[in-house]
Amino acid sequence: MKEKYSFITNWELRAPLEEVWQAILESEQWPQWWKGVIDVKELEPGNENGVGSIRSYTLSSPSRYKLRFNLVLTDRIEYQLLKGDATGDLQGTGSWHFRHHEDVTYVQCRWHVRTTIPWMNYLGVVLAPFFRYNHAIVMKWGASSLARKLNSELIRH
Repeated sequence: MKEKYSFITNWELRAPLEEVWQAILESEQWPQWWKGVIDVKELEPGNENGVGSIRSYTLSSPSRYKLRFNLVLTDRIEYQLLKGDATGDLQGTGSWHFRHHEDVTYVQCRWHVRTTIPWMNYLGVVLAPFFRYNHAIVMKWGASSLARKLNSELIRH
């Protein structure tokens, strides 16, 4: 049985919204600054706003297991939302939500996915807390790395 997971991660950075947005939008650059992101390749460019684009992702957890999936960008609202559908080792939806108040940019990443890797599904009932922990660490790495990349203060991750 495919295990279902919902992850919601919140970041707060003292950084311009435009810079945070651009860093997340340009996911092909993530491997250069985000520990745990091994590879990102654009397979299809999509329309002029990138909607319909397909990117291939390879991620490595702190426990060294890897996840490979493709993400089709389905929604883009400038400086507010990026949303896509995942297929591969993960199936479901992922989204980034952005807002800015005073000098703080608030970012929320949401994943609602199922795993397709047989060993993960077989052991999912027992290892779900372990998988959640690994996800949290990778997202913490992302927040810290983004703050360093933008030379900004990370308020919350």
